[in-house]
Amino acid sequence: MISVVVPAFNEEAHIGACLESLCDQTIPRREYEIIVVDGDSRDATREIAAQYADLVFIQESRKVGGARNDGICRSAGEIVATTDADTLIPPGWIERIGNDFSRHQIVQLYGPVDPIEPGLKNWISLASANTFSRIGYHTRTLYYTLGCNTAFRKEAFIRAGMYHCIDAGDDLEIALRMKKIGRVMYDNRLRVRFSMRRYEQFGTLKSLYEWIYIVAHGGSSDKCSYTRKEYK
Repeated sequence: MISVVVPAFNEEAHIGACLESLCDQTIPRREYEIIVVDGDSRDATREIAAQYADLVFIQESRKVGGARNDGICRSAGEIVATTDADTLIPPGWIERIGNDFSRHQIVQLYGPVDPIEPGLKNWISLASANTFSRIGYHTRTLYYTLGCNTAFRKEAFIRAGMYHCIDAGDDLEIALRMKKIGRVMYDNRLRVRFSMRRYEQFGTLKSLYEWIYIVAHGGSSDKCSYTRKEYK
């Protein structure tokens, strides 16, 4: 059993497509579960999610990292994967996660992202991020494990202390603790399609600056608009 956890808040416009892509996988539906952890949405997010997911509930912990923690704690799988409500998942994603964990002695797995929205700027931005991620991995200096495309061995994840409930950098910081427990692996073939809508809304350079600023200040800040999400 593999469990996929999807945090969501007011995502009625996107979550249906995300969950449809998760249901359209190359392995039988009975071999994995989908869990949606909702930040007490004021739209139809939970109603839409209930049409696809095995479990939908309102989160109890703070921030998006806390939503992922809540879902993982209630999951049935030995392997747990996380993605975002506005991400599109290719058909072989869950099967590849299972194969990687079966074939390798790893505690965490992650991969690159491609943009959903068209435009050369979006492709260049994510190509640069993917290159940065690969360099960090192969030099063993940085593990850029985005929450929209990562998976854990559940026991090791809980033992490491799970995600910290912060505004930004939680998916980067968790890998440093996982690395102390076992091997963290990057698979270039484990790809998802990532929404650039927030970067288009706030601006790519501004978003990058604010992300770096927040991470440098311990993961939390009230000064930056980029991470003001209304998760509990």
